Amino acid sequence: MNRVKTGVRGLDKVVDGLPKGRTVLVTGNAGSGKTIFGLQFANECCTNGLKTVYMATEEDTNDLELQAGSFSWDFKAHEKKDLFKFIELTNQRILEIETAASIRIEGKKGGFEGLLEMTPPDTQVLIIDSLGSHTMNLTAREFKDRLDVLVHNCNKKNVTTMFILDSATSKEYNDLALFSVYGAIVLMKRENPYTGRRERVMDVVKMRNTSTPIQLLTFDIGHEGIIITTTENGQ
Repeated sequence: MNRVKTGVRGLDKVVDGLPKGRTVLVTGNAGSGKTIFGLQFANECCTNGLKTVYMATEEDTNDLELQAGSFSWDFKAHEKKDLFKFIELTNQRILEIETAASIRIEGKKGGFEGLLEMTPPDTQVLIIDSLGSHTMNLTAREFKDRLDVLVHNCNKKNVTTMFILDSATSKEYNDLALFSVYGAIVLMKRENPYTGRRERVMDVVKMRNTSTPIQLLTFDIGHEGIIITTTENGQ
């Protein structure tokens, strides 16, 4: 199976990149590095000549560009080469919430139906950060059905897709999403039981057609972004 490198040093060595044309879920709690992972993946894809779209549903794209700049990832340069595009949906979501509140009606149900259609037809890589903002008023079954359709359509168009979902949105949503996607990576912050220090760890929960590590991968966030430092067995 062809692979798309993540740009995360150490992770690509372990799993040889993400399966091309498939969907991967990245989830975790607040501050675990999910958005940095998404931006790092987007930069690596552009660097390798893949037309990439970063769909921001919760953060301002100017803030994302500043965050990327702190790691020396120049998305303006990628845009000039027609390799990158930010699609910002934050303002649209806020407007919908404010409108529903002003006329005292329940906000409309979330959905993912139109997200893929917003991307240019030649898109090769899509990062959606985050799906959590599109789960409003959905039952677990409705969430699963909508996600299955989005996954199917992304695969049908051979778009390598990364879904980012905050674990705080709903544990039930996260558990259901694991069954729909081709691969899943969980980012966590925890206290090391041996040193007593706080650390970040990555769990490659699943990756079909891939030899995945059973142990957790410890990582740091430095000037190059996310870097795998060691596995739990010290390698």
